[in-house]
Amino acid sequence: MAFVLSSPDYVNGATMRQEQVYAGMGQSGKNLSPALHWHGAPAGTKSFVLTIFDPDAPTGSGWWHWVVVNIPASVSTLPEGAGSGKGGLPEGALQVRTDFGVPGYGGAAPPPGHVHRYVVTLTALDTDRLDVAVDSSPALVGFMLNQHRLGEAKLTILYGSP
Repeated sequence: MAFVLSSPDYVNGATMRQEQVYAGMGQSGKNLSPALHWHGAPAGTKSFVLTIFDPDAPTGSGWWHWVVVNIPASVSTLPEGAGSGKGGLPEGALQVRTDFGVPGYGGAAPPPGHVHRYVVTLTALDTDRLDVAVDSSPALVGFMLNQHRLGEAKLTILYGSP
C-alpha cells in the first residue's frame, strides 16, 4: 500500500483556498491550517512530522509555514484549524517555531506578482519522538527527522498572482 497524504482543503496542484491564506502581510485569509488525512504509513512507523514549506520564497532558503513533530503513529488525521489554535492536535504533538518566528500554522503570504508552491510533507519516523523544543528551528527538525525517516507523503499547493 502506498503512503498517501490527502486533504479536503488542499488538492494537489490546485490553488490554496482563502481559509488557509495568512491573515496579515497584505493577505486577507483566515490563517486556518488545513484538514489532513493519511494512510499507508511504512511498517515500523512510530511517529510523524508534518511540515509546510514554500521553496519559492525570496529568502534564498525558502519559508517554513508549519512544523509539527511527535505526531503519534496511531493518528491518521488532523482537523482544519489544528495548527491555528482551534484544537485537534493529538496529545504529545508539538508545533515548533516557523519562519514567522512563532510556533503554529502560518498561511500563504507571497509577495505580489509571483505564484508560490507550498509543499506539505508528512514524514514517517522510526522513533516515537524527536527531542526538540517549541523554539527549535525547522532546520534542526529537518536534520533530526532525516536520521529517522522511513518514508514520506506529499501534496503541493499553489498560491499567488502571476
